[in-house]
Amino acid sequence: MRYLPLSETDRGEMLARVGVKSVDDLFADIPKDKLLKAPVDLPRRKGELEVERILSRMSSKNISASSVPFFVGAGAYKHHVPATVDHLIQRSEFLTSYTPYQPEIAQGTLQYLFEFQTQVAALTGMEVANASMYDGSTGTGEAVLMAHRVTKRRKAVLSGGLHPHYIDVVQTLSKMASDEVAALKADVSGTEDILSQIDDSVSCVVVQSPDVFGNVRDLKPIAEKAHKHGALLIAVFTEVVSLGLLQSPGSQDADIVVGEGQSIGNALNFGGPYVGLFAAKSKYIRQMPGRLCGETVDADGNRGFVLTLSTREQHIRRDKATSNICTNSGLCCLAFTIHMTLLGETGLKRLARINHANAVKLADALSGVKGVEVLNKTFFNEFTVKLAKPAAEVVERLAEKGILAGVPVSRLLPKSGLDNLLLVASTEVNTDEDRAAFVAALKEVL
Repeated sequence: MRYLPLSETDRGEMLARVGVKSVDDLFADIPKDKLLKAPVDLPRRKGELEVERILSRMSSKNISASSVPFFVGAGAYKHHVPATVDHLIQRSEFLTSYTPYQPEIAQGTLQYLFEFQTQVAALTGMEVANASMYDGSTGTGEAVLMAHRVTKRRKAVLSGGLHPHYIDVVQTLSKMASDEVAALKADVSGTEDILSQIDDSVSCVVVQSPDVFGNVRDLKPIAEKAHKHGALLIAVFTEVVSLGLLQSPGSQDADIVVGEGQSIGNALNFGGPYVGLFAAKSKYIRQMPGRLCGETVDADGNRGFVLTLSTREQHIRRDKATSNICTNSGLCCLAFTIHMTLLGETGLKRLARINHANAVKLADALSGVKGVEVLNKTFFNEFTVKLAKPAAEVVERLAEKGILAGVPVSRLLPKSGLDNLLLVASTEVNTDEDRAAFVAALKEVL
């Protein structure tokens, strides 16, 4: 992309056109304490070759997730992605295609999005799914906005087991819309009294299962209480593979289901792009954000696909749009769909069982280490341990020994008093040797 510098005159004309006095006025909605007090400590200019050398030296300090025993999760998980997935999505007809603005000539794109929706609906146990969101966190924010539209209320109750990043996204969107958010205190044990927070003023209750601490939650009582008061239950997940083993949110009477689909078909990739999954009961279909693809037949009776609903501001809905999402994470959706197709129902269930079995082995091994306490009674492939020392310190020491041990809770919830807690994940990529190395190194560090 070319860099085209602007003159002061150019900037002045642009600011005058949008009706502000300075560039700083464009950032008025950002809290003052979030703004930098000075420019980032970087050189003002460097040649391309110099920049390449500097960044290469920096990147060489990283430890690759594939080169050492890896137990990091907390919303982004390392799974094996078959080579077939990358091979197919890099075909030019997939790699270079974009959003279906002319759906009648984008049959291939519409078909795989339709298949994606079908898979998501089956996984979540819901009646209808859309053609993807950016990721799980922004999808959760969209789900809350959708619940407000459905119920005509403006208050959301967020479980203390919801991923802190997801909470932050919901709070940011809600602040801009002047909506009320009641975020409960971090719930390590998964025993919070969320039912007492539900009354006739509540639009929706947002609950994650497995939650950020790994606890598997029973959604049925929450759904029952929410519906009694005219509120919706939004069920969230960050590990989609868990749906191969656990009871689906739809079978627990969730109204909206949203989560992260990165685990299927999409590598860790430095945090993105990922693929948000979004499904709901069919009676709420008109309030869903994003796109919905449908199946039909043409004038000759041949099978075809259409863009059934597109409720974005770029289309005819304009100011009545339910969302301003400007893409559909299409290539990530395709990767998800290919991988899910390769797995099939039997393969997904087997993958989920292996994940859980590996996590159980790790939990059993860690519980035998002096100074380690496994806190979870139930979990899928991730759980929380309490250490005898601050978890951030232990993680750094283990990294020096070539073990990427997990995510300190203090990184997600700073100043929460949970400094000794560590989130640990174990997927199908972990071996017995990996777990043994983790245990041995942890004994040395503690």
